[in-house]
Amino acid sequence: MSLRVGIIGVGGIAGTHIPGWAASEHAELVAGSDISEGALQTWGDQHGISKLTTKAAELIADPDIDIIDVCTPNMYHAPLTIAALEAGKHVICEKPLAPTPEDVRRMIEARDASGKMLMTAQHFRFQGKSRAMKAELDTGALGDIYHARSWMLRRGGAPVRPGFIMKEHSGGGPCIDIGVHILDLTLWFMGNPEPVAVSGVARSDLAKQEGAFSGWGRAPIPSEYDVEDFAAAFVRFDTGATLMLEVSWLLHHATEGEDMQMWLYGTRAGAHWPKAEFYESNLDTRQYYDRSLKLDHEGIEAHAQECVEFARAVAEGAESPVPAEQSLQVMKILDGIYRSQEAGCEVRLD
Repeated sequence: MSLRVGIIGVGGIAGTHIPGWAASEHAELVAGSDISEGALQTWGDQHGISKLTTKAAELIADPDIDIIDVCTPNMYHAPLTIAALEAGKHVICEKPLAPTPEDVRRMIEARDASGKMLMTAQHFRFQGKSRAMKAELDTGALGDIYHARSWMLRRGGAPVRPGFIMKEHSGGGPCIDIGVHILDLTLWFMGNPEPVAVSGVARSDLAKQEGAFSGWGRAPIPSEYDVEDFAAAFVRFDTGATLMLEVSWLLHHATEGEDMQMWLYGTRAGAHWPKAEFYESNLDTRQYYDRSLKLDHEGIEAHAQECVEFARAVAEGAESPVPAEQSLQVMKILDGIYRSQEAGCEVRLD
């Protein structure tokens, strides 16, 4: 029997999940919910979905629904996810899993009490190149990874919708919108060491300038904008490893679109993502050499693949493809950046 899926929040990112549910041999999309009745009806007509409700609680309580797919703004992730878990549903929730570590802990408690699966939709993990690099890293190709540099930077890529730029809906700016992507991928590649301290900054210098605009359609930055537009951090881990992180929606950076990169440095070699390149040295011959991974194909788009993998894990009783405990590590760091900005110094992580 196919697992029946209901999406909460049918705009924006939900559109990238639909091909995944269509491609899954274990699940089918049967329902949707959104606070906008007009948008919901249009979405239902487009995708042939007749079970529609503007009340998320009705979808969560529906006994015919097995999986809830949470695609709302960040501040609503935790209450919707917890309610769905308590109703006996499996939940895949868009990133960030929640805006604060405490929210994530409450979600983990609800997951454990329900016995259902919870997964964060961190789609970059499901790119073919990312999975190939992870497999290579897990062989110990780099030795002990003792330092990483990661960034996700946009020259003019600030979204202008309230769900992103107003803290009451988003919980933060690029730090938790796009920083969560590169940080999650970096920690995953490093083997998820436990973060213990963060020294960070989170500021908004460009978004508040008169005439500030987004490169996306040259739209003006709304006056309601109250989140950071740039964040950076130095992170320490319990292994002794360190990480330098930079994220921004608006930065005088050379790339017009988006520059997302990661460098990993180990005792045996280094590596770069997304190039999927490895940089090594032969101590016997005193030679440096580089190698790169080659993929026959990337597979389906990563947002779709994460839904396929989630449904498969539920159907087969496997572990969550993106465990909430790993998302807790991510959110402890991102929350630590905000706390460090307020304190003006390094902060310890609980």
